[in-house]
Amino acid sequence: MPEDEVAAQTERMLDAAFGGLTPHQVLLQASQAENADVAGRTAAIAKNRERALRLLAEIEKSQA
Repeated sequence: MPEDEVAAQTERMLDAAFGGLTPHQVLLQASQAENADVAGRTAAIAKNRERALRLLAEIEKSQA
């Protein structure tokens, strides 16, 4: 396969993978998704901590 044809096919595959977005836009979306995931994990950690503290308080109360 000629090099020009390989380059054109590669370009078409990248365009299809990016869904019409520029590489910069794809990177921005990935970064935003990662930040949202971090925020979600942080919220889940805080919620689990609150539950654990309530459970601990109930255990201590039942032992008194």
